[in-house]
Amino acid sequence: MDSQHIVEFEQDGNVKAKYGNKLLENLSKDLSLLHGRGFSLSNIKRMRQFYTQYPISATVSHQLSWSHYVELLKINDPLEREFYEKQAILENWNIRELKRQKKSSLFLRLAAAKDKEGILKLAKQGQRIENPVDIMREPYILEFLKIPEPYHLSETDLEKRLINELQHFLLELGKGFAFIGRQYRITLGNRHHYVDLVFYHRILKCFVLIDLKKEEAGYEDVGQMNMYLGYFEKEENTEGDNPPIGIVLARDKDELLVEYAMHGISAQLFVQKYQLYLPHEAELRKEIEKIYSQHKEEQGKI
Repeated sequence: MDSQHIVEFEQDGNVKAKYGNKLLENLSKDLSLLHGRGFSLSNIKRMRQFYTQYPISATVSHQLSWSHYVELLKINDPLEREFYEKQAILENWNIRELKRQKKSSLFLRLAAAKDKEGILKLAKQGQRIENPVDIMREPYILEFLKIPEPYHLSETDLEKRLINELQHFLLELGKGFAFIGRQYRITLGNRHHYVDLVFYHRILKCFVLIDLKKEEAGYEDVGQMNMYLGYFEKEENTEGDNPPIGIVLARDKDELLVEYAMHGISAQLFVQKYQLYLPHEAELRKEIEKIYSQHKEEQGKI
């Protein structure tokens, strides 16, 4: 007996049949007696829900397990569910990674930086990586470091913790990142300078430099990163490499200061925020609602 049978035969096609719960309880007992484990009442309900959300005409990926779909079915919003399904396939997430990305509100964080069309595209296709901006997240969520607020770590200590949790950090960074090194030394005019973290992005085919700031990013941090980018492009790039990307990853940033500090500077340089706790989902949802409201207003003016 499959999920289609549960809905279409046992409930006569009525998903909300009055006798549904009792029927499912009996069905669970009968199937457990016949086949053993795997047919608990909660599983039977998920099977029924699976059929209502993924009817025969829908495309179901064989790259995802039943456990993946159980996690996906817990998401009420169909756009969100579709995004996590696509992204789990694109990035080959296991169940634990899927759960973590849901908890970190990855879809909402990415969607908050897009317009309505961008949000719909994100849901339908997942996060496709074609340009440097596609790998950016705001904020980056570093809850896996388990650092209580307020914290008084130095930038060096923060860097060490990220390296110790490199697998988690790579998951947060997203698909395509390969770790090159930490405290990467460059020498200019007989003076040594050190880039906190260096990665190579195999899809964009370029170096990605990350400088960590335990407090607010300053204009001098932008200038320093711009110097690093210039050095890597001239001294480290080899044939086939694209211009490097620089990320100043800070606890906070003054948007106006950053705007002026980056005036005329490479479009490959970004100042992004991080936080040490999971985001407030309600606040992110409000941002998405604002985007939809603005879109409606703009459409009304046309």
